[in-house]
Amino acid sequence: MVRPASFGWNPQTAESNRFQAAAPRSGDLQPSAVAEFDALAGALAAVGVEVHVFDDRSEPRCPDAVFPNNWVSLHADGTVVLYPMLAPNRRLERRRGLLADLERRGGFRVRRIVDLTGHELAGRFLEGTGSVVFDHAARVAYACRSPRSDVAVLRELCEELGYEPCTFDAAGADGTPVYHTNVMLSVGSRYVLVAAEALATRDRGTTLERLAATGRRVVTIDYAQMSEFAGNLLELRSRSGRAVIAISDRGLASLAADQREALAACVDEVVAVSVATIEEAGGGSVRCMLAEVYLPRS
Repeated sequence: MVRPASFGWNPQTAESNRFQAAAPRSGDLQPSAVAEFDALAGALAAVGVEVHVFDDRSEPRCPDAVFPNNWVSLHADGTVVLYPMLAPNRRLERRRGLLADLERRGGFRVRRIVDLTGHELAGRFLEGTGSVVFDHAARVAYACRSPRSDVAVLRELCEELGYEPCTFDAAGADGTPVYHTNVMLSVGSRYVLVAAEALATRDRGTTLERLAATGRRVVTIDYAQMSEFAGNLLELRSRSGRAVIAISDRGLASLAADQREALAACVDEVVAVSVATIEEAGGGSVRCMLAEVYLPRS
């Protein structure tokens, strides 16, 4: 997790992110964002999740640094992937020094770095685990096509990792393409949560069948719940091996009782924290704030 140093509304991302407020809110959002960040980090640590917190730099200013999962993913075979991002000011978030600090601090081992950032020169983007939802057990990489999720880059990623790509189109209620897959799809160890009605008609049947074939419990949400960030959740593991879902309280509150019960039955604990400022101005929620670490220990 990266504690923000200059959080704020980013005009470079607003055009393609309908989850982000259409206009900046007045006032300094930094104190509220830091308070929300610390509350989430603390809540996860309290249930035994190992959390590595790094502070963003004051310069260059990175209004979306709180979302590190868009520029990096860290895999169980020791691979680190660096991703091409659409907004020029978001590319400034990438910090190889942070990765070196993570290795030292956590005793992790990085065996290779796959750098996909050169695609930015050709206007092709794939924004980490925002664009890609991995099913690590089945070795499938799900992605909805959007200006931020290029299929050619996804194929290259999958060739490097040995995963199979599964792409589809998805849109919000207004017909705008869903900008990131992780606001509409979450794959846990025993559940799949998906905004089924957001899937394009031609892709809906085959995609839902594929998700159901994993044997996980499928929980579907609607447009309204997706817009409340109900799909932007992530399953984590505590030090003792307990399964923990991290979600915003806004997202959790939008779910019906049977949906909440279905998710709770698939994990040991559900952690819900308010990140209202980050959701409104940044257009991302709890899952976007977490770059999960699968790296092997040295």
